[in-house]
Formats: sequence, C-alpha cells, structure tokens
Amino acid sequence: MAKKQAFGEQAQQMKATHRKMAKVIIAKKNERGKFAYKEAMVDQEEAKDFIQKNKS
Repeated sequence: MAKKQAFGEQAQQMKATHRKMAKVIIAKKNERGKFAYKEAMVDQEEAKDFIQKNKS
C-alpha cells in the first residue's frame, strides 16, 4: 500500500517535529593521565557550540 503524503502546512509541521540529532563525544584527560569520554546527544545545529563550550 502507498504511504499518504502531506502537503503544505501539514508537511512543514511534520518536518519540524523530526529533529536531526548529533552524537558528540568529548575526550578529557584526567589526573592519572588516562582519557575519560563524555557522550551527549544534541541538536545538529547546536553541536559546534556544545563542542566549543566543553573543550579543555
């Protein structure tokens, strides 16, 4: 069976609800010299800002 398609405002609303997410992994070196990794899921548009804020 064919999938129903939405047009106009309805299509824009459906597209807006499907956010594109990015998985960001940040490595930090601890006192013992080992690396610890932090994972976070953020909006794709906010990924660069998140990385800049969490850089060491």
